[in-house]
Amino acid sequence: MLMSQQDYYETLGVPKSANQEEIKSAFRRLARQYHPDVSDAPDAEERFKEINEAYAVLSDDEKRAAYDRYGHAGLNGFGGAPDFSNLDIEDLLNMFGFGGLGGFGRQRRHNPNAPRRGADLQYNMTLEFEEAVFGVEKEVEFIRDETCERCHGSKAEPGTSAVRCTACNGQGEVRQTRQTLFGAMVQVVTCPTCSGSGQIVESPCQQCYGRGIERKTRRKNVQVPGGVDTGTRIRLSSEGQPGINGGPSGDLYLSIRVNPHKFFKRRENDILLNLDINIAQASLGADVEVPTVDGPAILTIPAGTQPGKVLRMRNKGVPYLRSDRRGDQLVIVNTEIPKKLTNQQRELLEKLAESLGTEVKPQERSLLDSVRDFFGG
Repeated sequence: MLMSQQDYYETLGVPKSANQEEIKSAFRRLARQYHPDVSDAPDAEERFKEINEAYAVLSDDEKRAAYDRYGHAGLNGFGGAPDFSNLDIEDLLNMFGFGGLGGFGRQRRHNPNAPRRGADLQYNMTLEFEEAVFGVEKEVEFIRDETCERCHGSKAEPGTSAVRCTACNGQGEVRQTRQTLFGAMVQVVTCPTCSGSGQIVESPCQQCYGRGIERKTRRKNVQVPGGVDTGTRIRLSSEGQPGINGGPSGDLYLSIRVNPHKFFKRRENDILLNLDINIAQASLGADVEVPTVDGPAILTIPAGTQPGKVLRMRNKGVPYLRSDRRGDQLVIVNTEIPKKLTNQQRELLEKLAESLGTEVKPQERSLLDSVRDFFGG
């Protein structure tokens, strides 16, 4: 007898016109959701039995035809539905060609004794603006695992050694047999006694507590190249965590952050500097001393320089990484209007204003538009 008078199509959530792929897909989705191994729902076991029963009928063309024509009464001669509730979710989905929880196709069995690469480490490094421009040698201090000096990685107290695991005979794997719809299924799993190592450490090392590795602080001098910026990552090969079972070590990544500068701003490999000059320097022109990352330098202000004018100082910018080329320093000129004047300065400006007249000219484009055009939007 079947367990209940349920509507099998409704149980699987498929229409009566569903093909076998749609039925299988619906079963797979619901099996993932309600299998007792993965679901915490109080009715998960009962729901899974209903899903199991529905799939057993609708996946069989002959049973499905009898059910479609006569309902549950048409199934009396076919026997009970198979019970998948004793299979774990991986076995169940593998049985139907779903490849376990990872997707379609069977998963390859993991060898616990295979060499594996060590994990990568990250170190956050903060640089001053000039250090990022020209490069600097820095000492980094980081913590990583290293082979235990006491047991030399054997995990056993000196004078003792690990013994072969009797549960798996040193293989690291054991075979388990389960009864399934298709008979006995043999599954190879990692040995639970030795966790796949094939050995048992009866006297663990007192220094590393049987891990074979210990945490250590390491210091290393690192040459940071000129031209790095916030977000740059520098890879130090094989300075990360040690490999497992003889695998290669991971890498250490330096993550760079650059502190802002009092005067300079960076735009790719160019350095921007806002410079205030007075109205006489802007009108008559002048040679002025300006700061650069190389030290003070002379910049020529052409006569008649307008506010927002951008003057370029060649090769005063940031070096390109792994190159002899450098960017430029771009000086954005601003005319500073004095807020307080001496009597003499006022007299001179009044005479200048008298000679210049009172005519004003509206601008077609703003100063901000001109600066944006220079820097490409």
